[in-house]
Formats: sequence, C-alpha cells, structure tokens
Amino acid sequence: MVEQVPKELFLAGKWQPARAGGTFPVVDPSTGRALCEVADAGPEDGLAALDAAVAAQREWAGYPPRERGEILRRAYQLLLDRVDDLALLMTLEMGKPLAEARGEIAYAAEFFRWFAEEAVRVDGGYAVAPNGKGRFLVMRQPVGPCLLITPWNFPMAMGTRKIGPAVAAGCTMVIKPAEQTPLSMLALADILAEAGLPDGVLNVVTTSRPGAVMEPLIRDGRARKLSFTGSTAVGRRLLEQCADQVLRVSLELGGNAPFLVFADADLDAAVEGAMTAKLRNIGEACTAANRFYVQREIAEEFTARLVERMSALRIGRGTEDGVTIGPLIDPDAVDKVSGLVSDACERGAKLLLGGSAVDGEGYFYRPTVLADVPGDARMAREEIFGPVAPISVFDTEDEAVTAANDTEYGLVSYVYTRDLDRALRVCERLECGMVGLNQGLVSNPAAPFGGTKHSGLGREGGRVGIDEFLETKYVAVGLA
Repeated sequence: MVEQVPKELFLAGKWQPARAGGTFPVVDPSTGRALCEVADAGPEDGLAALDAAVAAQREWAGYPPRERGEILRRAYQLLLDRVDDLALLMTLEMGKPLAEARGEIAYAAEFFRWFAEEAVRVDGGYAVAPNGKGRFLVMRQPVGPCLLITPWNFPMAMGTRKIGPAVAAGCTMVIKPAEQTPLSMLALADILAEAGLPDGVLNVVTTSRPGAVMEPLIRDGRARKLSFTGSTAVGRRLLEQCADQVLRVSLELGGNAPFLVFADADLDAAVEGAMTAKLRNIGEACTAANRFYVQREIAEEFTARLVERMSALRIGRGTEDGVTIGPLIDPDAVDKVSGLVSDACERGAKLLLGGSAVDGEGYFYRPTVLADVPGDARMAREEIFGPVAPISVFDTEDEAVTAANDTEYGLVSYVYTRDLDRALRVCERLECGMVGLNQGLVSNPAAPFGGTKHSGLGREGGRVGIDEFLETKYVAVGLA
C-alpha cells in the first residue's frame, strides 16, 4: 500500500516534487525504520500552494452547493471501499492496531457524509426593520482560502474533519499534515481528486520544516482562516502569528481530561469506559483520560479491575493479530511518558502495573497503572499521551469537581454516576467543552467537538462545524 501512495506535493491538481528537490523519511514506529521518503516542501512551495488556492477560490465559491456535497459523498464512499488498504497505511506510519485504524477510516468518512448533507443547508435570513422602513438581508458566504494543519495521532480523521466543512462551505485550502504521518493525507488528496474535487481547491504540502513553510502563508494576507489541531504550545504561537492579518482561527489544542467515578456508578460500565477513554489510540489522544478520580468507597475495587484489564492487553506491531497496544509515535514520546511515570513515583505514587518501556526495536511502552498519584505530580498538569492510568481518591463531590477543574485545559471530562441530580450538577460545573456522561467516547461527526480555556477556540463537527468556514454579511435594504 505504501508504494501506491503519491509521495510528492499536491499543488493545483498536480503531483510535483519540492522545488529544492528534498525529501524526508516516514518512519514505522513499530520498527524505527523508514517506510519511504516524501517531498520536503520549502517556503516557496508553500506560497505556490497558496497561489493555487487563491486562484481557485472565486470559481469554487460559485459551485452549486449540491455539487460540492456530491463530491464529498463520492469521497465518503471511496474511503469506505478502501478501508482495509487505508487502515494498513495508517498502521504502518502511525502504529495504532489495524482494528483501530479501520475504525478511524470509518469515522473519517462520516465527516464527509455529514458535511455533504450540510452543504445544501447553508442559509441566511430576511427580516423587517423594527421601524418598518427597511429590510434586513443576511447572507452566509465562504470565508475564503484556508490554511489547515493536522496532527499525527488521527492522520485521516483530523483531515476530513477540516476538509469536509471547508469543501461544503466553498473554501479552498492549503493543508499541511504532520511530518510523522503524511501518507494518509496524500492518499486522501488522491481520493478527493478521484471524487471530482476541482484543481486548486485542495493543496497538500508535506514538510519537515512546518514553521518555515506555514508562517509566511499566515502572514501573507491572502489566506483568511487558519484551522489547527495540535499542542497548546504551538497553538499559542500560531494565534500570535494570525493576529497580524486578523485571520479567523479555529484551534483544537491539548487536554487533561479528568475521569470521575462516584460510588453509585455502574462499576462494570465505569471500567469499560475507562479502558476506552484511556487506551483509544494507545492513549495518544487529546481526549484521553489523563486523571482518574475515584470515590473512596469503590477505589480499591475499581483499581483492581482496571489493573486486571490492562494487564491482559497485548503489546506489539499493529499489523499483528490480537495486538491492542501498538508503539508510541517516536523516541521522544517514550522518553516523555517514562519521565512522567518516574516523577509520579518519586512523589509518592504507587506503581501497580507496567512502568517501563519495552526493550528491542520500536517505541513501545507497557500499559501502566499508578495509585495514590499526588496533585503535584507532573502528569496531573501535563498530557501523558501514552497508556498510563493515574488514579487518585476523593471523598466528596465538591472535592472531585475542584480537582477536575484544577487545570489550564478544558477539552473533555468523563463522569460515571447513576444519580441523575448529581450527573446534571457535575456536568454543569465542569469547566470543559465536552462531557462523557457514563460513556468513555465523546467523538461524533454529528456533534460539536472543541474545548474551553487553553484547549482551544471554536468547534468542529455537528451543525456548527460549517460555521467556522462561513462569513456573515448583512445587507440593509432601504424602501421608498
């Protein structure tokens, strides 16, 4: 499958090498060896991509909404038709087990289906002025050329979550996938071209120098929107750069998700939800449960069950049958997780399972459970991005909510309780953009995804997802 994917830049509907001729390797994290080389764009390539997007914008904005929707619908079907090949490609470049990769392809495809339906539902408004002497018209129009930056952990779904609404709204794009996982995006661009997306609407630049390539585009003035998914640190820098040209900005940044389990919870459901919220994508997700707070009465039993479940997980290359824990993305990720676990143990946490990297080739870390993790541990403040479950005990509802909110992040929280009053109270008090109430998975193309505080700006998916790519124009109509 790797051999079948284009390895060049996709500019104005054509595959072409980087102007300087450079390439960089794409590494299989389960072996540490290179899979292939892809074009390494420089600043001049980025500007050529923006030139193509700007040139295509006017004609693309005039396309009938139904035709834009049909392109997305065809791309949706092509993704499903090729799910096995695309999943294998993703597993090779990112590491997640094949079953999860297939799930991501299906999830990614759903964004195209959802926004194919939203393309024909962009509406405006008409109203009589309060004094009766005029009329108000409200129009909704494409924001214009967009810059899209996607992460490595969900290399297909984070692309379709941005491309889908941009296409539906009538915006052209320059997209830069993560250096670690460019192959999924290159395959997606090929599929969209096959589905009939006109030349120049989507332009893909792969690069090992993202700052050097993207900052000139942000400061150029012709792009009108930036949509970024990635770390909070990078998001802050991009937000500063966007201020110069007052770009519309959507940021989906880091998370530090609390997972609250009250004594009255269905314990079987809570443990199952914990496995999903913690270990989806090997724990490398901004939505991953990062801090487990369990009420004292059930803490011992919940912990024992979680240790039992996590100890049964099989570590290995994602292409092997039965593997549930693949490699982390690179050596730096292993070092970070190791450092966070060591710091917690030095501060008094009890290591109940795992706690070390796996010897040999690849970037593997053992599923890990820690108990009595103190609030001053680094992992209580930083994203873990690995298969590590830190557990702390609480006594009262106020104590649990206070601990949950004690973070700069506000992406998602998880709550397990069978008390309806408590469920509503806690969900309202949690400072976050999303809550999983008695479920460990919140992501859904039909729902608004996004966070508060340092977890980002704007929402992706749902009925509001297309709003990020539309401008509102008000026309005052005078009557004689």
